[in-house]
Amino acid sequence: MGALNGTFAVRELWLGRRRGPSVVEIADGLVSLVDADPAGLPTWSVSLMPGVVDRHVHLGLVSPADLDRGPVVEVHDLGSSAHDAAAWRQSPPDGVRVRATGPFHTAPGGYPAGRPWVRDGWVRTVADATEAETAVADALAYEADALKIVLHGGAPTLDDELLGLLIGLAHEAGLRVVAHAEGTGQVARAIDAGVDVLAHAPWSERLPDELLRRATRTTWLSTLAIHDEPQRAVAVDNVERFRAAGGTVVYGTDLGNGSSHAGPSLPELLALERAGIAGDDLIAAVVHPAVSALAAEMMLVGEAPLPATAAELGAWLTASRRLTAASEVPA
Repeated sequence: MGALNGTFAVRELWLGRRRGPSVVEIADGLVSLVDADPAGLPTWSVSLMPGVVDRHVHLGLVSPADLDRGPVVEVHDLGSSAHDAAAWRQSPPDGVRVRATGPFHTAPGGYPAGRPWVRDGWVRTVADATEAETAVADALAYEADALKIVLHGGAPTLDDELLGLLIGLAHEAGLRVVAHAEGTGQVARAIDAGVDVLAHAPWSERLPDELLRRATRTTWLSTLAIHDEPQRAVAVDNVERFRAAGGTVVYGTDLGNGSSHAGPSLPELLALERAGIAGDDLIAAVVHPAVSALAAEMMLVGEAPLPATAAELGAWLTASRRLTAASEVPA
């Protein structure tokens, strides 16, 4: 057995899509797909697949160390203080890339202010144009990866003019906007104001088909498993029809919300499958989207064949191990 370096034939590979038996080159900490004849090459009888990207987490509500060297290789923290966002990016869980938005931007008195799980600095109120400008400037200063805004129908919320201004300023600054949209009419407001991402697949109302067609320029983060019935059924139905209209839904768990645990969520995978995101579409929604090369430490090694169902995907990820410099491959 040799060191982690060289060109090998592997039994199966996922890199952007299911590629079957493939040749990969592992060098300088990078795994690359190679167009080469496998004849005469060492054969490694494993499956390789990028690790999981969880696009909705709250690291301040879990033990980040629980993510160390596991199947989740990247997380997007969608609600924390600016200080914590910067700290997690600089000192992330071992082997995990962190992207972070910093605070929830909301109206004075708006959600989630006053909730028992909210920590100091997590909520940034925006009352007028000056505060909107300052909020975006501050987000740039702490190098936010996006701006998180809140539209919650059960509490004070940003009015249409201020909402549009805040989103416009963020876009001018090169920031994408992620919206928590909850309550009757709030998803429509978010879509029409120009948000880029919905932090949750909508669950508080069944969206009309016409709105779903307008919404296809946004990306939805799934978070289906955090809901009980009948809200989960509403979210699943919205996702299924959104995707039929051409929309994109990717994996997010809202880690830290309720009893969710660090690592791949089988309930979330099963809920996505229930919403019609199955087979290779499910894998694509869950793992890192690299198509030709990826850092070796973000790749997973599995003894089993690449999965075909949500249950198999959960089992494959749970049993997988990181590809590391200590991994042994055929000589």
